[in-house]
Amino acid sequence: MAEPSYEELKARVAELESKSTGRRTGDLEFRVGEKGGVSVYGLGRFPVTLYYEQWNRLLGAAEEIKKFMEENKARLKLKE
Repeated sequence: MAEPSYEELKARVAELESKSTGRRTGDLEFRVGEKGGVSVYGLGRFPVTLYYEQWNRLLGAAEEIKKFMEENKARLKLKE
């Protein structure tokens, strides 16, 4: 297998950089992984991945989670 030329490497780096710029916009992105889990990108450094049943359980507890967070707001780390 031949080594890529300098120009091919530069083109590949430019392609990867153009793809990665969308990651830091603050927008959430959803993907289905190979094993069937749903991953959410854009919350932090790493994606959050759960399976269908786990997402439904978590989303079903949304009001309870909001209430818990509000009750414990003084103890939580918040961005200013």
